Amino acid sequence: MQPTINSLSGALSEIDRLLSLGKERVILGIVGKPGAGKSTITNHIMEYLVGKSVALFPMDGFHLSNKVLVDLGRRERKGAPDTFDTEGFASHLGRIKNETTKDIFFPLFHREFEESYAAEGVIPAGTKLVLTEGNYLLLDSPEWENVGPLLDESWYLAPHDSTRQERLISRHEKHGKNKDEARKWALGSDEINAEIVESTKQYATKIVILP
Repeated sequence: MQPTINSLSGALSEIDRLLSLGKERVILGIVGKPGAGKSTITNHIMEYLVGKSVALFPMDGFHLSNKVLVDLGRRERKGAPDTFDTEGFASHLGRIKNETTKDIFFPLFHREFEESYAAEGVIPAGTKLVLTEGNYLLLDSPEWENVGPLLDESWYLAPHDSTRQERLISRHEKHGKNKDEARKWALGSDEINAEIVESTKQYATKIVILP
C-alpha cells in the first residue's frame, strides 16, 4: 500500500524532503481526476517555495486545438487521453529532465477560451524542482507510457468524489457553461475520464487526501 499524505503541512514536508535529495533536478507529478485539486495543491507548493528554484509544467497546454479536435471528430470528448499531443508533452518532459542548463519553453492552456498559447511558459535553466500536473501522467497506454518513467515521484490526489464533482461543476460555470451544461459535462465526459484516471492510482508513489 502506498504511503498517504493527509495534510497540507505533510505535503510541504515532503517537498522539503525532495529538495534535500541533492539531485540536480527533481520532477514531481501531481495526478488526479478532473476537479481533484491538482492546481490547488501546486499553487500551495509554489507559494511555499516562492523565491526558490521551482517551476510548474502543466499537461493542459498540450490539449489538441479545438479545430483539430473537430477535424478528428473528438471535440465533444475534449479532455480524453486521445485529445492531447502526448508525444509533444513527453518530449518536453524529457528535455526538462535532461537539459537542466537550458531554458525550456512550452505551451500554456487558457480555460477562458479553451485553447493554448505556444511557448508561453518556461522552465528556467537550473530549476531544482519541477511540478507537472495532469490527469494521465501515470497512464500505461502506448501513447502515455513514456511519461511515468520521467517522474522522480508521483502523488495521486484522492478527494471525495462528491466534493470533486461539485468543484468541477462550479469551474465549468465559471468558464461560461450554464448550470445544466456544466453538470452534463462534469458528470458525463469528465466522469468517463475520471474512471480512466482512477485506474492509474496504483502506480503513484503516494496518495494525497487533503481536508
